[in-house]
Amino acid sequence: MPVTHFRIRWPDQSEAVCYSPSSVVTAHLDAGRTYPLAEFVSLTRVALVEASERVRMKYGYACSSAMDQLQAIEAAAARFHDQPDATVQVIGFGR
Repeated sequence: MPVTHFRIRWPDQSEAVCYSPSSVVTAHLDAGRTYPLAEFVSLTRVALVEASERVRMKYGYACSSAMDQLQAIEAAAARFHDQPDATVQVIGFGR
C-alpha cells in the first residue's frame, strides 16, 4: 500500500501537495486532467475514504491522515464555491 502524493492547482493558480495512504487515488484522478471543482472534491472524497478503508483492512484502524487531507481539500475548495466555472488541475503523482 504505497503512500502516494498528488500535486494540484487550485482555481487561483496556487498549488498544493496532497497525501493519500494508498495509490488508489490514481484510479480516481488522472494526472494532467482538469476537473470541475465539485467533481474534483467528490472524486477525492471517494479516493481518500477508500484509501483509509484499505488502511483499516490492513492495520485494523482508519487512516486519520487521509481524513485530515480530505478535510483540508474540502476547506480549500470552499473558497471557490462562488465561482461557477472553478476547476482544479491534477498536476501529477509522486511517492
